[in-house]
Amino acid sequence: QVQLVESGGGSVQAGGSLRLSCAASGRTFSRHAMGWFRQAPGKEREFVATISASGESTAYADSVKGRFTIIRENAKNTVYLQMNSLEPGDTAVYCCAAATTTYWRRTYDREYEYDYWGQGTQVTVSS
Repeated sequence: QVQLVESGGGSVQAGGSLRLSCAASGRTFSRHAMGWFRQAPGKEREFVATISASGESTAYADSVKGRFTIIRENAKNTVYLQMNSLEPGDTAVYCCAAATTTYWRRTYDREYEYDYWGQGTQVTVSS
């Protein structure tokens, strides 16, 4: 079992930055690819970013490429999402997720590929 707890959400103005953190319990963090997803009011949850178990590979949704960066620190059982140049369209609840894998360099961008989910943290961007 892996438990995930997000933090770092808040309210910012357009153009601002936030860094989200996701702390994982257990000793198997390095065996999981990690991802961030978001859900805006009235919309379906969507993929934001993912990082492989090894940390060597990353992938991003087109809407956040060049603005968001996902990194992980396996020694701290933590994955981060650095969000820069935030836009009102980024307003959503952001959740992190863990995908059990034996493919250390593979990334995952589909919800069904993830086994564990956090509760989420709210990000609000005002214009």
